[in-house]
Amino acid sequence: MKILSKTAVPIPKTQRIAAALVLLILVTIFISLGLGSSTVSFDRILPTLFGQGTFKDEFVLFSIRLPRILITLLAGMALALSGAILQGITRNELADPGIVGINSGAGVGVAIFFLFAPLEVGTFVYLLPVVAFVSALLTATCIYLFAYQRGEGVQPLKMILTGVGFSTALSGVMIVLISSVDRVKVDFIATWLAGNIWGTDWPFVWALLPWLIVLIPYALYKSKALNLLSLGESSAVGAGVTVQKDRILLLLTAVALAASAVSVTGGIAFIGLMAPHIARSLVGAAYQRLIPISLLSGGWLLLLADTIGRNLGNGIAAGIIVAFIGAPYFLYLLVKNPT
Repeated sequence: MKILSKTAVPIPKTQRIAAALVLLILVTIFISLGLGSSTVSFDRILPTLFGQGTFKDEFVLFSIRLPRILITLLAGMALALSGAILQGITRNELADPGIVGINSGAGVGVAIFFLFAPLEVGTFVYLLPVVAFVSALLTATCIYLFAYQRGEGVQPLKMILTGVGFSTALSGVMIVLISSVDRVKVDFIATWLAGNIWGTDWPFVWALLPWLIVLIPYALYKSKALNLLSLGESSAVGAGVTVQKDRILLLLTAVALAASAVSVTGGIAFIGLMAPHIARSLVGAAYQRLIPISLLSGGWLLLLADTIGRNLGNGIAAGIIVAFIGAPYFLYLLVKNPT
């Protein structure tokens, strides 16, 4: 009698990497829950999460730590996916919503809304991503038009340089706004510019979450078009992609993701640059694999940066921690890929 031996089915590489990143995120969340100005003993975290903690532990975890952790995780995912999309549609590995000025455009809109809206911003918490999106969309449209050349499409290097110029100009607008308002509101703008996570209550989580629920599946649905667009217009047209329509829809998606994130986290750059590069080095350039790994990488990077930053001295903004890593990495990529 012949006995058939059972062989184990190997787990695909992408799934193994995704599982490792999820584990890394869970470990970072656990550490982040226990660290801070009001410490919670690590052996009390799990009992507290399951409803067996003291009033103090429950207040610290559920009212302070968890919403901030979820905001950083979701915002990091949004920025990473935005960067991955921008790199695909511009065929430029240096593209990032912070570097090309989209984040600054969103920030100006949020700042104007905060400074001049007749009621408190908290009343309009669900409108903040919408305000940021409209402002970022106007900025992205201008950048796109400046970088576009008929017959050749978007010029990658020109888009980067134009975006940097817009970002600088919009920073000047922020300074003008600072000079015209009272100190309390100036503190908000300074916090936003530094990339300090400022939307740390549960309503901000619910304001950000719907954007990701809608836009992540759409980006996955368009992954084939992104693969073709990243190869160039001629390849995309030959494969039947409606280049202009898909590029505009994907640009809107990238702008919406970045705007929704920075509306609650402030001006954080480089997450959208680094996360897709990490994903590309791990699973290759195919967007079906690149998108999930970029999401997990971006969420973990921002969560780690915020955990480190808020536990150093009197606290350092997550945007500054990210910039310490991202700025040298950007210069390296600029030297490596000058065009």
